[in-house]
Amino acid sequence: MLHRRTFSFFFFITTTLVLMTFTSSHSLAHSIAISSRSMADMERFSNAGRGSNITGISEFKRYLWRFGYLDHNVNTTCNCFSDEFDAMLESALVRYQRKLGLQVTGKLDSITISEMITPRCGVPDSNDHTHTHTHMHSAKNFVYFPGKPRWSGPMPTTLTYAFSPEYTIHTLTLRQIRRAFRRAFTRWSNVIPLTFVESDDYGFAEIKIGFYSGDHGDGEAFDGVLGVLAHSFSPESGRLHLDAAETWAVDFGESWSEVAVDLESVATHEIGHVLGLSHSSVREAVMYPSLRPREKRYRLHIDDVMGVQSLYGSNPHFRSSDISSLQSAISANHAPPRFPPFSILLSCAYLLSFFIIFSRGYKHVT
Repeated sequence: MLHRRTFSFFFFITTTLVLMTFTSSHSLAHSIAISSRSMADMERFSNAGRGSNITGISEFKRYLWRFGYLDHNVNTTCNCFSDEFDAMLESALVRYQRKLGLQVTGKLDSITISEMITPRCGVPDSNDHTHTHTHMHSAKNFVYFPGKPRWSGPMPTTLTYAFSPEYTIHTLTLRQIRRAFRRAFTRWSNVIPLTFVESDDYGFAEIKIGFYSGDHGDGEAFDGVLGVLAHSFSPESGRLHLDAAETWAVDFGESWSEVAVDLESVATHEIGHVLGLSHSSVREAVMYPSLRPREKRYRLHIDDVMGVQSLYGSNPHFRSSDISSLQSAISANHAPPRFPPFSILLSCAYLLSFFIIFSRGYKHVT
């Protein structure tokens, strides 16, 4: 009896550790949903189409309105969206699917729902409705803010940036944050004639960076863990805000949280907005709107380079041949497979040895 209980105990512990160790982080996207719902909660919407009437469809309408796909003049403080899957929602879904490079079905298929629950930037993808951010001007796959705003002045020029001494986080050191942003700014300055210099004077810096929680006074309240990760404003506002509630990381080898978000990837993306770019339709581009937990996407895509150079021109040291090398480096955007620390592997091996020993002993007992 003792051997049987011991066998069961070690089998349970070993199986649990192995599953915890080797579960892929990319499957996490299917456990995060609009308003903190799970993908399982979304099953009732699967393949819902025009004519459906399901409680909760109003959330999808609100999401599509929030990110510029649904033209609906409502007071967002009230629940003014119905649960009817009408022609307006179908049209908005078609635009959303086209923008993000999904199969155009006009329905709430599983792929579309999965994309909608993926954490993303708070800047709308398009703006057919009245919103804090204004209409976009599209060219190629990259998109500008209206009027193609850019930082004025002759090129080359220098912009200063600073971190808010008040609105910060404690999960990363200031040194880690500064390094991540320094690398992000350098990526953009390598391709355009702008130089970015960190300043200690937050009040006079052109670009102001801070970590904020909830409603922080700019009309774009953050929503807590995941959901909206960050947002920025067009030139020459210079405001770059990140959600302080996120589990920000600079090295996934040191952060084992399943909801960790790569700071450098988000910083590179938001700087693109600060420079005048909006969201790209190219999934591999830095300016693509969504980013899954534990995903890295910080290397500039050809689409990012063409977009920002159309605003500022090319860095004199940037060669056109470098564009092809950028494409070959895109695969490095994603985090490498996570291998468990040696200590965990050793523990698993140790427990597995008990499994073998006690399974043999169990045969003799029975």
